[in-house]
Amino acid sequence: MRVSSDPAVPSLPNGRPANVQLALFLRRGPYALLGLSSIAAALSVESIGTGETGIVVMTLLVPALAALHWACADRRWDGDLQDAVGAFYVATRTVVAFVMTWLNPFFSIFALIGYFDNQLYVPRRWAVVVLLTTAVTMAGAQSGGLPPDGALQLALFLGLLVLNGVLTVVMTNADVHEAELAAERNTTIAMLEQANVRLEQALTENAGLQAQLVQQARESGVHDERERLALEIHDTIAQNLTGIVTQLQAVTDTTDDAAGRVHVERAAALAREALGEARRSVQGLLPLRLDSTDVVEALTQLTRDWSAATSIPGEVVVTGDVEPQHPDIEATVLRVAQEALTNVGKHACARRVGVTLSYTGDELVLDVRDDGIGFDPHGAPAPAGPSPAGHGVGLHGMQQRAARVAGELVVESEPGAGTAISLRLPSVVPYG
Repeated sequence: MRVSSDPAVPSLPNGRPANVQLALFLRRGPYALLGLSSIAAALSVESIGTGETGIVVMTLLVPALAALHWACADRRWDGDLQDAVGAFYVATRTVVAFVMTWLNPFFSIFALIGYFDNQLYVPRRWAVVVLLTTAVTMAGAQSGGLPPDGALQLALFLGLLVLNGVLTVVMTNADVHEAELAAERNTTIAMLEQANVRLEQALTENAGLQAQLVQQARESGVHDERERLALEIHDTIAQNLTGIVTQLQAVTDTTDDAAGRVHVERAAALAREALGEARRSVQGLLPLRLDSTDVVEALTQLTRDWSAATSIPGEVVVTGDVEPQHPDIEATVLRVAQEALTNVGKHACARRVGVTLSYTGDELVLDVRDDGIGFDPHGAPAPAGPSPAGHGVGLHGMQQRAARVAGELVVESEPGAGTAISLRLPSVVPYG
């Protein structure tokens, strides 16, 4: 039986069991078994009737076996025992043990070692021969000695031989099964180690990818923040400054002192609003008009101020049940309306403008329509360059604002037929 394959008795690389006590027994145990067998045989010489020749043979074989074990096994214990010397040792020891058990059955005590250490010295296919030979030796000793004396002893010997043979086969099969399990365990352990290595590599790669994604997200955030700031400046301070310039230019173009004062007052109001927007941009970048009123009133006031500044009639219509919206939604509505009206004032040459804010339950829809000269929205260049009508940057900014809050901006226009801008936003009611 190959003890080194026992799951509870792991083997060292040279085949010896890692269990210290078992390794000590397999290395030094044969001396003790041989000594015990010799003592038992010496005490039973007269009762068994061993002849003088047998006594001489046993006397010579006992030290020879001890020397054989020392030279072929004990002395070479730390090396590889499964070689020609090991095969010679286990074959000689098995035969000599059989002969000595023939001379005195008590030497079966020593022959018992063949059940435990055979695969240290020979491969499994030869270990079976050693096991069966040891079974014959043990059956002879158990039946009263060899050769059998009479039919009864012969029958007893054969029965014990079958029993020992069956036990040998069972032990061998168990050993093979344990060896297979050990091999499977070793394979599983190797696969797990490889999986752990791959997992560590994957974790390292993931850490690198995560760092890369964090860097990309940081860069994307910086880019988005710059775009957002650019839109805020364009939609607030820049437009107010444009209005101031327009009003001041109107002052220089008129000789009417009363009209001039009106333009100056409008310029001052725009300057104050620009200052407020600048302060608000630092604090939160939400429209100043929404600080003290709702989006409907802010939109109405925005349109009224724009009409007063441009002398273009503008009307605000609100449909549906008015419901407070998330500040970002309301801010987007107001900024898009502001940009749309600014574009109308600059480029449309319109006679009137209509602004409609519709609450539909699931959506908030803003429509800004004018009866101006219109333009070809499909022919407008990319946002990087201004269009002939000046709509490029403004339209792109409105589209960006809509996309930030999961909305959609649709522009419908054609030359000579006016322009309609429709903003559709999800209705998001703030908590609390």
